[in-house]
Amino acid sequence: MSQAPSTPDSREASPGGPHRLALVTGASAGIGAAFAERLARDAYDLVLVARRRERLDELAERLARTHGRRVDVLVADLTTSEGVRAVEARIAAEPTLELLVNNAGFGTSGAFADLDCDGEEEEVRLNVLALLRLTHAALAAMKARGHGSVINVSSLAGFQPGPYNATYSATKAFVNAFTQAVSEELRGTGVRLQLLCPGFTRTEFQDVAGVRTEGIPDFAWMSAEAVVEASLAGLRSGDLLVIPGGGNKVLGALLRSVPSAVARRVGGVVLRRTLGK
Repeated sequence: MSQAPSTPDSREASPGGPHRLALVTGASAGIGAAFAERLARDAYDLVLVARRRERLDELAERLARTHGRRVDVLVADLTTSEGVRAVEARIAAEPTLELLVNNAGFGTSGAFADLDCDGEEEEVRLNVLALLRLTHAALAAMKARGHGSVINVSSLAGFQPGPYNATYSATKAFVNAFTQAVSEELRGTGVRLQLLCPGFTRTEFQDVAGVRTEGIPDFAWMSAEAVVEASLAGLRSGDLLVIPGGGNKVLGALLRSVPSAVARRVGGVVLRRTLGK
């Protein structure tokens, strides 16, 4: 772990506002980096978690310099037990953690039987197990204090089975059900969970997942910054489910109402064409 330059007393009161601490996973790019940028601007101190140290160090240095916040870097591979334990330990060492953003995740595309099973297992470890364990790690102190929030980044893909994205859709279905159930368990505690379900977002995600994007119209896309704005607005309003963008809200409602058999047949045709299968 390394710490970007900050004022000596930043743990008590950083310049620009009272001390609030957020931990963001998958912070080196995309939605995670956009969360880090916006939270620093909103007077949060930060712990940024990802695998790529160079990117994290560069982002941390810039945010500390620009916003005068304490910004720590924790390099961890959340597909491994060692990486998850390192972040759990950091959460335990920060009893005033106000916000956890479980953003780290990746997707794969193609027919499940043709994909590397070790890669699919890593996807489950990151998208499901790491999110579950880090949420659990944060909740004890938050419940004891009577406040705090966890944002679990999911996807519209979690509302229906996704042929050719089978593992990814299944992991996000878990995140959807898990977050909603735990949120109900926390009713009256002062601790809030948010389920953030973006649609197509301009990040590195599609490249990593091997999804061709040429056929996706411009109006279907959102920026990572717009997704974060919607999430934090929903957090202020106490919304459990946040689907950024008007079109995505309509699509989300449709996905939740269409019978699963219809959705998976249509999804199979669309994804097969998108992937060029």
